[in-house]
Amino acid sequence: MKFIHYLETITGVGIYPLSSLTIFFLFFAVVTYWSFKADKSYIDALKSMPFGDTDSI
Repeated sequence: MKFIHYLETITGVGIYPLSSLTIFFLFFAVVTYWSFKADKSYIDALKSMPFGDTDSI
């Protein structure tokens, strides 16, 4: 028996793809909004972290 047959027996299985798409879109929208509204000096401090200059945060 294939995996798709197991999914067909679940009642209301169609809501899972819609809910996962909604969660992904909301997360992407929040991260995009935060990236535009974040303080630019904080972003510059985060960019320099991999190079060892972490005292500026």
